[in-house]
Amino acid sequence: MTWESWISYVLAYSVISVIPGPSVLMIISQSLTRGRCAALSCIAGDLAGGLIVMTVAYLGVVMVLAASSLAFVALKWAGVTYMAYLGCAQILAARSLVERELEGLPRAATSFRAGFLTGVLNPKAILFYMAFLPQFLILMASSTVVVALVPGAYALTAAMVGQRLRAQAYGLCLWRRPARW
Repeated sequence: MTWESWISYVLAYSVISVIPGPSVLMIISQSLTRGRCAALSCIAGDLAGGLIVMTVAYLGVVMVLAASSLAFVALKWAGVTYMAYLGCAQILAARSLVERELEGLPRAATSFRAGFLTGVLNPKAILFYMAFLPQFLILMASSTVVVALVPGAYALTAAMVGQRLRAQAYGLCLWRRPARW
């Protein structure tokens, strides 16, 4: 693979990663509702799920999915069902979160599991890996780095916004410096 091909791939994958998909939305929701640590756990789970999808694509199982439209449709609907479940769970969690006033938040393992399942069942990632990864092993490492950096930026931004929104809900102001006595 030439240097120019690799740079083109990384740029294309970065652009695709910046467009919010199921993984980015899951990470932002984890960051807003549970904080930075949960979002980073979710990113780690998403990376682990992505590595599994990449490995499966690299080993050729993608060819089976490409040849069997029934298997691909079943995988796609499993992803849709999981995303719908996550959406409902986030709505219910948001309601109970307000009532509990941020007490007893789920452990990092819960966020990791949510990120992992989102990464494994993400149709956008599956299609992208089916198209590119069976041909190039170096692309697996490049994709993993991009997936770590882009959602990481989303997570940190959402964590800051969430912290400021919670502070405003409790009457604190973090937008400007406090007046000195």
